[in-house]
Amino acid sequence: MTYWIFKSTVLLALRLWFRPKVEGMRNLPDGPAIIASNHLSFSDSFFLGAIVSRRLTFLAKSSYFTTPGLKGRLMARLFRGLGQLAVDRDGGSSTGTALQAAVQVLRQGGLLGIYPEGTRSPDGRLYRGRMGVARIALAAGVPVVPVAMIGTERIQPPGAIVPKMAPLTIRIGAALDFSHYRGAERDRAALRSVTDEIMSELRRLSGQEYVDTYSPGPHRRGNPGPDQSG
Repeated sequence: MTYWIFKSTVLLALRLWFRPKVEGMRNLPDGPAIIASNHLSFSDSFFLGAIVSRRLTFLAKSSYFTTPGLKGRLMARLFRGLGQLAVDRDGGSSTGTALQAAVQVLRQGGLLGIYPEGTRSPDGRLYRGRMGVARIALAAGVPVVPVAMIGTERIQPPGAIVPKMAPLTIRIGAALDFSHYRGAERDRAALRSVTDEIMSELRRLSGQEYVDTYSPGPHRRGNPGPDQSG
């Protein structure tokens, strides 16, 4: 109930006010799928939710649910009410639980939103994808729909609270079928291949410069160096 109230008020207002240009809407399937997007702004999830008619469940970083103070409590209540799934980017058992919950959303026919980079880009470039998206896709046996957000870093750059007007394009690519990798969700080479294919398509759709290292996060700039985890 909270989700649909939020969608019919706040998200509808966002869509009417910013009037995003949406390309490739026909590429969204009727059945379960993963919506894999680049990540430039805190507002990305809201704009994606605004243009997709179906319910869209996101994997959200756990700090959105654990931030202290009044702001943190309000944010946690909002994200829980919207049915978002907390995931710890540092790994551990909680990450496995979140991935299992994500697979369950898909097995029930839902849409799952995920940012393969794991965090927002600090400088507008596209960073190396983490392999959680591949694990979920192969475990659930669903297609991955790549989506490029273009312009949200100008609407709400890191640190900005109030969005400002700027052109926004949301480009939806054709669904990627990884059924030929079925059963390989524990094969690291297969997971990396799937993830890299998704990132290659996001690079093509967004036109971003690609950086073959993991993103350092929105409040850090520069090369974080090679990272063999993921």
